[in-house]
Amino acid sequence: MIRNFLREDLAKVMEIWLNANFQAHDFITHEYWISNYNMVEKNLPKAEVYVYEDENMIKGFVGVDNGYIAGLFISSNQQSKGLGKELLEAVKSKYKELKLRVYKNNVRAVYFYQREGFEIIEKRVDKNTGELEYLMIWRK
Repeated sequence: MIRNFLREDLAKVMEIWLNANFQAHDFITHEYWISNYNMVEKNLPKAEVYVYEDENMIKGFVGVDNGYIAGLFISSNQQSKGLGKELLEAVKSKYKELKLRVYKNNVRAVYFYQREGFEIIEKRVDKNTGELEYLMIWRK
């Protein structure tokens, strides 16, 4: 079931965020994600966030800010089960256009978003990590 984020979800959502970033971005140091943890934890409750919950367990979430997908994260043991697609479809139903940034080296995510109808419209180097990233867009 997809539902709105609740304040009491924060600890589990942050655990998923950190572990998923470690896993998906092995080309970026763990210290980078750890150094951003407190900022994300502070700002996440202010965003539009939806969680995927099954059997009273949060298995993933997506955060959106005015049509910009700030992140879509699924627990590592729940990936490739369609949860990301379901979360993305829920967000697509609320917007006519969505944008996001994804690292080029996160090949799995790039392919996922392309499969879901996103197109690369810009390439740039992320000044914080030095990694090439794509700006992608989806339109209804």
